[in-house]
Amino acid sequence: MEIKEDDDKAEGKKLCARNKHGDGVSWYRGALIGKGNFGCVYLANLKKPRSKFSCFPCVMAVKCAEVSISGSIQKEREILDNIGRCGYVIRCFGEEITNGENGEMVYNLLLEYGSGGTLVDVIDKLGGGGLVEADVRRYTRDLVRGIYWIHSKGYVHCDLKPDNVMMVGNCGTGEFRAKIGDLGLAKRGMRSNKKRKLDPYFRGTAMYLSPEAVADGIQECPCDIWALGCIVIEMFTGKPPWDGTEDLDANELLDRIGEGRESPKIPDEISVEAKNFLKGCLAVKPMYRLTAEMLLNHPFLEGLVDVIETEEIEEFSDVNADSSLVLLSEAEADDELNRFSCSEDDSFVTEEESVSYWCEEVTNGGQIVAFDEEGTLKIQESTHTASSRNDSEYDHALNTTVPTSTGLQYPVAFTIPTGI
Repeated sequence: MEIKEDDDKAEGKKLCARNKHGDGVSWYRGALIGKGNFGCVYLANLKKPRSKFSCFPCVMAVKCAEVSISGSIQKEREILDNIGRCGYVIRCFGEEITNGENGEMVYNLLLEYGSGGTLVDVIDKLGGGGLVEADVRRYTRDLVRGIYWIHSKGYVHCDLKPDNVMMVGNCGTGEFRAKIGDLGLAKRGMRSNKKRKLDPYFRGTAMYLSPEAVADGIQECPCDIWALGCIVIEMFTGKPPWDGTEDLDANELLDRIGEGRESPKIPDEISVEAKNFLKGCLAVKPMYRLTAEMLLNHPFLEGLVDVIETEEIEEFSDVNADSSLVLLSEAEADDELNRFSCSEDDSFVTEEESVSYWCEEVTNGGQIVAFDEEGTLKIQESTHTASSRNDSEYDHALNTTVPTSTGLQYPVAFTIPTGI
């Protein structure tokens, strides 16, 4: 009897969520899996998952908020469109407005679902012991590739942390890939022909902010590399990068970081390559930090084999980008076709409060960069900004290898003087 009552309560909560924010044309809202200042994140399931007319995967995550307060989510959609598709950044499938209870309009952003939860969930499952180095290397390479892609498109993430790293399953292999999400606080990086503008407030989470971000309000590409170093330490130790600061409030922690006299402690029990990698990420002065391109060639990430994706997913287009797409009713979509089958597990997506966000100008141009199945870096000039509607560019148009002499390589001997 008690089990039936629990099931009824769970079903009641799902119905409450659906009534509060409404369902989409082709999907319905499932369980709440995350919540933050931006709004809420729910599971989204297709009403007709086997329909040949479907332009979505059968399970997604939908980030939503009332239209009047959805600026951060809409900013994230804009940035995802501008940087284009990358296998190491959470994918966007489109947006939709639904009608919630009391008639309010709700903005919904349809995103790739991380069935493995977040990197925080992976770390917490080990009870504070930290991940084995082989897993740390694999997830770190995923993150470096994602960071390199974002930086190559002219953006800085500004809020990299384990909570914003989603673990996306590869159907049929049991492996998970770390993908960067939550780009709502991202900003355009500094251009050489423009004078740097200092932000009046820093963006992101205090624990992962770099010294120059706290002290000078400067958040450029090196600040993402610093945050990466903090994440790697957390993966190794299972503890926050600034361990021993539990008794400090946010202002005291920021004062400690902004002084720039120390970096998070590098674990003693890790390999020499891992220590050197972290030293290159956590140099106090940003000019001495390695770039994402240099880190791709670091010995710590050598010898890793790429896991070939076996998802039986066709190229899902962005429902909002395809002008020829017509949304069909359920009655019109009864002609079903077996084209996708993948079981997903529920997970919890956590998100801490963020400081603020700004809308940035958007410009075209840039390069298309990717990695082939052997892990070789590919690059090709692009005359327009890649977007989620041009997915073939990522998979097929990248066929020119970057010459070793022109790419930024990890230095064989890279000495960082004490105190910088």
